[in-house]
Amino acid sequence: MNFSRKPVGQAVLALVLSTGLGACATLSRDGGEAEVRQAASQRLGQPAVDTASATPETLAQRRDDLLAQPLGMDQAVTLALLNNPDMQRLFADLRITEAEAVAASRLANPRLSLARLKQDGSRETDRSIGLDLMGLLTLPIRAPLARQAYENAKLDSTRQVLVLAQQTRQAWVAAVVGQQQLAYALDVQSAAEAGRDLARSLAQAGNLSRLDAAREQAFYAEATAQRARTEADALAAREQLIRLLGLTEGRSLKLPATLPELPMTRQALPDVEQQAMNSRIDVAMAKRHADSTARYLKLTKVTRFVNVLEVGYQSNTFNDQAKQTGVEVSLELPLFDFGSTRVAQSEAIYRAALAEVRMTAVNARSEVREAYTRYRSSYDLAKHYRDEVLPLQKQISDDVLLCYNGMLISTFELLAQTREQVASTEAYLSALQAFWLAQADLDSALQGSGK
Repeated sequence: MNFSRKPVGQAVLALVLSTGLGACATLSRDGGEAEVRQAASQRLGQPAVDTASATPETLAQRRDDLLAQPLGMDQAVTLALLNNPDMQRLFADLRITEAEAVAASRLANPRLSLARLKQDGSRETDRSIGLDLMGLLTLPIRAPLARQAYENAKLDSTRQVLVLAQQTRQAWVAAVVGQQQLAYALDVQSAAEAGRDLARSLAQAGNLSRLDAAREQAFYAEATAQRARTEADALAAREQLIRLLGLTEGRSLKLPATLPELPMTRQALPDVEQQAMNSRIDVAMAKRHADSTARYLKLTKVTRFVNVLEVGYQSNTFNDQAKQTGVEVSLELPLFDFGSTRVAQSEAIYRAALAEVRMTAVNARSEVREAYTRYRSSYDLAKHYRDEVLPLQKQISDDVLLCYNGMLISTFELLAQTREQVASTEAYLSALQAFWLAQADLDSALQGSGK
């Protein structure tokens, strides 16, 4: 409801104003960007990217330095956090939230009213100044609530930074493995083309059946189709990475020729669930949300019966009468709503917040167990290919080549073994890709940033 004036005489009003101004909060230099980036960098295990104090020229030079050499996984994350336009939008929104929090910690501006009325020869001048007294009385509760909402926003911003880092890691792995798979697809196509040409020549000379020649032709046709599919997938993966890096074109982007090798040992995380409970950002956000709701419930109970209380000072002068001064108090009468609905609603919201904390903890434990299990199994599979399958295929290829040089086997048998070795290499590459994606998923599960 809207009420006209507000309490207290001039001396009391001056005291109220000085009290309100003394509680004012101030805006930070960067809206909390540096703090969010630092919190994210600690979870990522990388140096923080400072953009708030850097000039556009400095940022452009940093971007060019990163792009001057093949971009590794960590460097890709750094570039994304430095250059992705979504980061600019994110920190602009955070600044807005901070401004709202600072505004909520300040007393509403007083309202000044001036009126001049005439009736026949009589003139009247009315002056009044009003202040929201209820806003002042609840300021000690509202200000911490607003500050906590800002802290919650910083936590959510940190989570979004981690999400971008996770997406960039996954896109980098997909882009690198895409170009590797394309190289192997070209090798397969070349081998299939050689087999087709040889089979065609032998068939024309009558030394090979039409059926065997057709089989080599069919294999070449399938290899060509597979190369085309792989090329399209590699291009799509590269463009996805380019978007996350915030690049306007992809000519400047250079990637390593291969994925990093499999680590010699896998991580041992015996207390992975407890580690997730201590470090996951979604768990921290759920706890903060429950605490904010509890504080809001206290404010709701304070304003249960009187939600609007205003005080004002009036001074009216007349040309033919004595000056008129006085004080006016306005408040909301709880005739139809005694505040029980607001209190009940707040209590229900608080119960929901507590349930969210429990559900977040349950999901966190399950997600981190699943991610750690997938990480271990993908490592074991990739290690099996690296230590068992690939060495065995190389040994077989060497023996087949010796037999071919001794004219003990045909060219088609040599080509068939070459294709098998390439297929085993592709299988290892897929297993290696799965491992690095599982590593990224495990990091995300421990951070609680979501997918």
